[in-house]
Order: sequence, then C-alpha cells, then structure tokens
Amino acid sequence: MDQEKRILISVDVEEFDIPEEFGRQVPLQEKLEISRKGLQTTLDLFDQYNVRATFFITAYWAQHYPELIRQVAAKHEIASHAYYHSSFSDADLEGSRLALQEISGQQVRGFRMPRLRKVNMQALKDAGYLYDASLNPTWLPGRYNNRHLPRTMFRGDHNMWIIPSSVSPLIRYPVFWLSVKNAPLWVTRHFSKTILRKDNYLSFYFHPWELVDIRGYALPSYISRVSGSRMEQKMEGFLRFLQQQGRFCAHIDML
Repeated sequence: MDQEKRILISVDVEEFDIPEEFGRQVPLQEKLEISRKGLQTTLDLFDQYNVRATFFITAYWAQHYPELIRQVAAKHEIASHAYYHSSFSDADLEGSRLALQEISGQQVRGFRMPRLRKVNMQALKDAGYLYDASLNPTWLPGRYNNRHLPRTMFRGDHNMWIIPSSVSPLIRYPVFWLSVKNAPLWVTRHFSKTILRKDNYLSFYFHPWELVDIRGYALPSYISRVSGSRMEQKMEGFLRFLQQQGRFCAHIDML
C-alpha cells in the first residue's frame, strides 16, 4: 500500500432539507433526526475501516446534538457547513465557526458552503478560516459548470486554500455522492484509481442522510433509490477499496 496517497473523505452534516427542493416540507425534528441516525451509521462504518475524516456541520444541527459532535471531534476534523443549511448570510461564517468550536472543543479552520454555492473569499478569510472546500470542478447540469477551474488543491482569492472535490483528469468525471450512489462500484473504483495515480490524493464527500431509507420522501430516484442499507453496502465496498489505496486523512492535514 502506498502510504503517500491520501484519501480525504468528508461528510456534510445538515438538516435533511433536500425534500424541500422538490416541494415537500419535512418537520424540523424529523430533519434533524434523519441526519443523526445516518451519522451514527457513518461513525460505525468509519470505525470499522479506521477512517479519519472531515465533518462539515451546520452550527444549527450541532447545537441540537452537542454530545455527538464531541464524539466526532475525538477522532475527526470538525469544519463549518454554515449556520443553517437553507439560508445564509456572510455573518454566519464567523458565527458558525465560533459555535462549532465551542461545542466541539476543536479549532475550526475549514468551510463548505451548502449546495456548493460560491463563497465570498474575503469574508471567509476575515471570519478566521484557512480553507474552502465548496468547489466541485465538473459540470453538473442545473447546478454549476466549473470545468474551467483547477482540479486539485490551489491558492484562490485572498490567498485562501481551495480543496476541490475530486474529478478525473481530462473528462472530469466526478467522484462524489451522486456518482458513487448511481454508478456501479467498478466505475467508481476505476476513476478513483485514475485520480489517485495522477493527483496522489482523492477527495470525496457524502451525507449521513443517504444511509437512512429515504424512499418515502417523494425524491427523484437518483437520490433515493440507493439509500439506507443499500447505500451502506455501497459505502462499505468503497471504503474497503480505499483502505487499500492510501491513508485516510482530514482536509486540515493537507495544509
């Protein structure tokens, strides 16, 4: 096993509000609890495969489960996913960082914007962050077209580190939650190997709520069809493969 190759897995922990993008309201406690249930499964999986990861967490969600956040912080990096998942202002940048630091007892240096929206780098720097992980340098129809931006870690505006989600060389095939969920595992493995060979690291993210059966929420099948135990099995296969490819580390370990 090549110890020089690094595997960056990150988890976006948030209120389960994706049904609202498709016109269905979910009670607040249910939105919080679905992510909590999925997070417990995620932690069990990570313990099984000795994964060290980065958890991008909304401060609002963290305030509801402070003990669980401290449990996560004992082994993993805590980073900010803004204050709320469904609304945002620049003032939330510092507010979420300070709230997460207070709950976790850990310095919070990383940020990922909900739904990978663009970030004001000056505001991010002023709020005390060292890096941003909001960039997926691929084309996702209806969401973003970032094929012109760097594929690998770089210094962005105001000298901020940008750690993009991994895409393959040339065709920029993205290895992220939607592709891992919907593609056969051999496809994911193939592109992961291609990325690791070229870049010496792989950055992949998913959500805890994917490990809960969400087929009852009238979501598109590409989101809900592989969920719960089916997604858990898929993640197990992917983690087992990644464990043989390199060393699991947090985003902050790259700086």
